[in-house]
Amino acid sequence: MSFQAKISHKGKKRPSRAGKLFPHIFFSIFLLTAVILVSPLLFSDSPRSQLPPPIDPQRVQDQDEMTWADYRPLPGKNWGDPTLKPERGFKLAVVAVDFPDQPFVITRPKGSDPFGNPRIDPIPREQVPQFYADFFTRPTPHNRGLNIHHYWMEISRGKFGITQVDAYGPYRLPKPYWWYGLNEYGQNKYTPDGSEAAGRLERDCDQLWVNDIGRDLRKEYDAILRIYAGYDETGVWMEFGLMKFKSKDEIPPEWGNPNPEMPRWVPTRYVEWTSWLAGSQQWGLSSMRQGENSGTIAHELGHFAFRLPDLNNNPYVQPYRRAAVGTWDLMDRGCFNGPGGPHQRWVVPPVAGAAGPPGLMIRNRMACGFIGEGQLLTLSREGLASSGLVVAEVTARAVDPLPGTYTGLVVRLDGSDPGDRTPPDDPAANPLSPGIPNYNFYSMEVVQRIGFDSFCSDSGVLIARNKDNLRGNNGGPNAFNSYIWVIDAHPEDINQVDYISPAGEKVMRTIADYRQLNDALFHAGPDSGSRYEYRDEPNRLQFYVVDLKSNKDGILSYTLAVRSLDGPGPQKRGLQVKAPRPALKSKQARKQDLLRIPFLIKNTGTPAPIDPAVHPSVVTGLVNQDLYRLSLSVEGEGWQAKLANSLVAVPFGREKEISVYVLPGENCSKQAILVLRVSSESQPEIKAESRLTISL
Repeated sequence: MSFQAKISHKGKKRPSRAGKLFPHIFFSIFLLTAVILVSPLLFSDSPRSQLPPPIDPQRVQDQDEMTWADYRPLPGKNWGDPTLKPERGFKLAVVAVDFPDQPFVITRPKGSDPFGNPRIDPIPREQVPQFYADFFTRPTPHNRGLNIHHYWMEISRGKFGITQVDAYGPYRLPKPYWWYGLNEYGQNKYTPDGSEAAGRLERDCDQLWVNDIGRDLRKEYDAILRIYAGYDETGVWMEFGLMKFKSKDEIPPEWGNPNPEMPRWVPTRYVEWTSWLAGSQQWGLSSMRQGENSGTIAHELGHFAFRLPDLNNNPYVQPYRRAAVGTWDLMDRGCFNGPGGPHQRWVVPPVAGAAGPPGLMIRNRMACGFIGEGQLLTLSREGLASSGLVVAEVTARAVDPLPGTYTGLVVRLDGSDPGDRTPPDDPAANPLSPGIPNYNFYSMEVVQRIGFDSFCSDSGVLIARNKDNLRGNNGGPNAFNSYIWVIDAHPEDINQVDYISPAGEKVMRTIADYRQLNDALFHAGPDSGSRYEYRDEPNRLQFYVVDLKSNKDGILSYTLAVRSLDGPGPQKRGLQVKAPRPALKSKQARKQDLLRIPFLIKNTGTPAPIDPAVHPSVVTGLVNQDLYRLSLSVEGEGWQAKLANSLVAVPFGREKEISVYVLPGENCSKQAILVLRVSSESQPEIKAESRLTISL
């Protein structure tokens, strides 16, 4: 049997009083009728009995499921190479201290301490300072080549790195570890001897160091990393508290206060209680005070070297407030990225959760000076209304932009009524509220799971609102600093289990958990599992993820577009759909064979000059396209049809081929009518339709 097709193409004419007014929005009636036999061109190379998969499927991987097998090094360049010298060097002193009642975990027999550490054979005490100096700044067999020097060299493209690391110690502090660890979050009076804890590790550590060297070296370094024996409370309070014990009254003696007359629990930062052994540890701080399980030193260096503020919320206190950025930036909970995720941050040495922090988003890369001249496309909200749609290619942020592409796209919220026009809402009633609407610009960037972004939860397009000022909370109850606010492609509750309680109950992730943003990325195509566009009515903007491609090294780049809802620009918009050419040969085919039918979309409009000053960046060539929306329907029992993409960008005077896939079922009707509809996004009244009759 063979297929016959009747193809007709109709353009729709908009009525006009004079017939000559605004001629750029009219086009002539076009009729084409042909009868063809389907040629081999219309079929895939080999018969298939199902429609093709999405062009850009969303593949969200949860942090709990990640292993070191998920790490993919960048192609071509190893920024962790110790021979590479950064433009800005950083001198770091590593000073290691332990306590009379707490030896270095790393010196103990493998797996022997109450937390199940260390995970490697013991290191002699006198070698501990150098072990950690190397672990955190140089490639070693234990850190798999990932360290803070490697991180900052890769993220900055060689602009910043650790050029000198000197190890000092070990020194033994004069007081028990709990004297320093119980000095915050209402823990001070939970000491074994009834005293009130008030120790400050930095003071006693530095005094020992100065006495040993004979002079004060602190001003000779850009930062001092004080590694102390034991744990950061931030990595153990939950896992060895709520996740381990049914209640604070069921904590066994070995996890409680050494004084049996005292409670076996202590309050902690986020919730009412944790075990005394976990809560008596110190909380790592941006003063670069870190325990042996700390994987967040790159985050702390962001504070210390670049004055980047925290972005993180409190996910455990009601009323809940959504996270600002989540997994996508070092300065939010992305610093917990790594194999096993946030509940594996107690491992010593820290080779699990937090061992692979993500890159920085555009706002933070701008603050650090990491974006090169001309790499960022900066647009004006007001300018878009006069220039028309802008289409640009953006490369994955893990690498420098490929030729002809950008590292990201920014739209300034400027104009006669500048600033964020989003109506305020009540964060107490809406946990998804971004808070005070004082954002200044949008950003679009591409995340790909390579390099230090390997432990992000997905690859795709990240859209965010940003502030010019890095500080200032977002108002309302449980407020926090949110100078970046990710637009969530899936704002609904991710509905995933956080952990199984000791009672065997599922404890769900709250709406404020940062992993709610695991599925936040936008993707190309109509069936990705995510969204390919975002519309901001108050700010009169619409953003599009048009298409994607990868180069020979597998580096992703996306075609992105943005337009104003207030004006199409001065260009004349036009459109034509061309049906397949008549075939020269017939082809026998079975039912359930997949057909690929190529159509041509032609931009029949014409460009127009625009004022080059309307945008901060040069947009010549980027406004000489139109974006078309495609839709498809099929009439006929047992027939399926699918578009590969719902959007296509076409330069003026050019045409692009789009693929329509048709699948006749085993018991399908003998005839089906395929209807392809196309309209301009700049001017939706510009539209065309093509009807294709397919007969068995």
